[in-house]
Amino acid sequence: MDSIKLHNSLKPGGPVPFVPLERGKVSWYACGPTVYDQSHLGHARNYVSTDIIRRILKHYFGFDVNFVMNFTDIDDKIIIKARRQRLLDLEKQKNYTDTQILEIGKAAFQAYSNSNLPKLLEGEGELDVDNYIPRRDAAYGSVLAGGTLTGEGKPGDAEAKLRMHISNMTSAVVAINRNGVFNGGADEILLPYLDSLYKETIDTSDQSIFTDLTRFMEGEFTDDMDALNVLRPDVVTRVTEYVPQIAKFVERIVEKGFAYEAEGSVYFDITSFEKAGNTYARLRPENRNDKALQEEGEGSLSKGLGGKRGAGDFALWKKSKPGEPYWPSKWGNGRPGWHIECSVMASDVLGSRMDLHSGGIDLAFPHHDNELAQSEAYFCEHGHEHTWVNYFLHMGHLSIAGSKMSKSLKNFQTIKDALASTYTARSMRIVFLLGRWNDGVEISLDMRTQADSWESAVNNFFTNTKSLLVEAAGSTAPVNGGLKTLSISDDKPQEGLRADLEEAKKDVEAALTNSFDTPQVMRAIAEVIRKANVHISTHKSDLDLPAVEAIARWITKIVGILGLDANASPPYDGLGWASTAAAANTDPSTTVQPYQAVYKAVSSDVQALDLPTSDTITSLLSQSPDQEFDSLASAAVRDPEQLALPYLRAVSKLRDELRRLAPTTSPETKKSILALSDRIRDFDLTNLGVYLDDRPDQPSLIKFVPASELIAAREEKATKEAEKARAKEEAKRAREKAEEEKWAKAKLSPEDMFKSDERYSEWDAEGMPTKMKDGSEVPKSQLKKLKKDWDRQKKAHGEYQVKFGGSTA
Repeated sequence: MDSIKLHNSLKPGGPVPFVPLERGKVSWYACGPTVYDQSHLGHARNYVSTDIIRRILKHYFGFDVNFVMNFTDIDDKIIIKARRQRLLDLEKQKNYTDTQILEIGKAAFQAYSNSNLPKLLEGEGELDVDNYIPRRDAAYGSVLAGGTLTGEGKPGDAEAKLRMHISNMTSAVVAINRNGVFNGGADEILLPYLDSLYKETIDTSDQSIFTDLTRFMEGEFTDDMDALNVLRPDVVTRVTEYVPQIAKFVERIVEKGFAYEAEGSVYFDITSFEKAGNTYARLRPENRNDKALQEEGEGSLSKGLGGKRGAGDFALWKKSKPGEPYWPSKWGNGRPGWHIECSVMASDVLGSRMDLHSGGIDLAFPHHDNELAQSEAYFCEHGHEHTWVNYFLHMGHLSIAGSKMSKSLKNFQTIKDALASTYTARSMRIVFLLGRWNDGVEISLDMRTQADSWESAVNNFFTNTKSLLVEAAGSTAPVNGGLKTLSISDDKPQEGLRADLEEAKKDVEAALTNSFDTPQVMRAIAEVIRKANVHISTHKSDLDLPAVEAIARWITKIVGILGLDANASPPYDGLGWASTAAAANTDPSTTVQPYQAVYKAVSSDVQALDLPTSDTITSLLSQSPDQEFDSLASAAVRDPEQLALPYLRAVSKLRDELRRLAPTTSPETKKSILALSDRIRDFDLTNLGVYLDDRPDQPSLIKFVPASELIAAREEKATKEAEKARAKEEAKRAREKAEEEKWAKAKLSPEDMFKSDERYSEWDAEGMPTKMKDGSEVPKSQLKKLKKDWDRQKKAHGEYQVKFGGSTA
């Protein structure tokens, strides 16, 4: 643990040594979500990457981690969304005529274009829904085609925002033209328009308008994190539960001279803070005068607030305007500023100092810089700077088409949609593990392919290792818990695969101590799997199975630590992916029911075959797998694969013996045996997620593979075979047609072949033309070609007569 280094945003450059405040313990505050909309892949990037680091600290290095995360449930974005939705709902309940509704839609259309798409107004005449499309294409066609506003460089956030506004307007125009203003398509332009008219009419003394939204979205976020196998925080805080403490915190900062009241709001005084010897914008000093970032940090509802002494001063407490929620304070009714919430909540739980603070890189300035300033102002004494956070971790952006994935830009895919369509929780986490946590990520097809290949390699290695272990021991013991007889002994030389495993362990240790370098961890795992696979394929007679097993168990532990197995629990000492049924502790009898059914059906079908006398078949049919299953169940085994193996092994042995007997049986019995053998492999077992790997002169290997993959492969094979049969049939028909046309043409005798040609008027005894239609001689050059055609027809006609007989008369 003493050797861990990590990238600390407070100290730009390479990784620095990690020394926690208390040995063996880590105090950590993470900025949580602002709960006003569904979570997207950008959130997944942040919180999954945070979870990976947390798991490494806890389960690899053994730290006692106290992880605190907040939910921001008071914020300008929340206020705007909740209020606008309430106003739209109220508007839709009014008894408007169709004409009045249309006028509302058109007024919203004009207001939205004026505010967000000013270039639409540059054409001749007034903009309306009828000329919107040509004006849109003329003004913003280059952006819609993937270009930039300036015509230079790559598109970024500005272009993404424009595309969002254009999309909103286009949807609204379609809705207006269909007389469907209130049917949903125009909502994005109606919401700001209605808010501008009626926002001050909302009664915010009843805060349920806001809390209904935030509680629902908090639940949605939590569900998303559970689905992504993100550990829940040890402590959760909410702004609404801390408002009195926030007001007191702000009072102390004012008392110390680092903040001032102005027109009912309270602002942090950067000048006073720096004059006292403190440092402002320690994370991003280059951004301290960035007005766009400052305005974004203050929130869109703060534009009308005045009284700031310095342009960069930021709100600690905001005076609430009509239509905004409010709480009492010594400065009047108001609400917390954004940045102050984290200072108060983190300090309340973790104290005046903490080891780690984390969040997305977009929070570095102004949010985290302002957090640091106000917290250090609160805790500093006698003009000495106070260290509130020792290490700041910032997760890299997730980008799409060059733009940050963002709710405000509406260029995102929700986590729910991603998990329902293109990702599993594991595949998404693998994508993030393949990149450094503090680097930006732009998901590409190559990255997805790399992630899929890595996952397939691990899956196949686990499957093959377990199959080899089961075969070697002839029972379920090797893959059920720790294996004594097949474990690597310390007294054996560390060479070959054993040395490869030790090298992989060292590589992973070096990677994780180097600022949690997960890409290097993934490479180390892939490399040791490659070496193990080479060993398996080249050492069939002297396979070092204990070493293969040890590698599989070590990989199981590492992928468990990284959070890739949602069904596994520390200390991750199994082999391969843990099953859902094992994690759920399903009753063993229920678990094996499908496998028992297959065994009984196969046994019955084998007995019905007309087989020659076989002591082996008789013996196999007399040995019930039930006794071995009962033994496993009594030993508290709950893993479905282990419980199923007695029945699967019995089926596999019966099938192997049938295939050995097949050549010695009658053709009819052989056909029946092969059909049953194929059905067992391709349907009975495939449907249960079991693959029998047939090997020449060796028993089949039992492999557990997801049923969906096996069924998909079966269907793909069937499709290819059907396509092949179709192509074969089409080729046959084409040949038959060509043959038919050939003989139809050959049926005509050479003496008659030119007599129907209107170009000629006379022919000789063999039917060769002698005179043209006008009575002139047939040119010699033409006669030469006609003679070749005549000779070919004579030959073909001769073949026709031989084949079909008779004359053509």
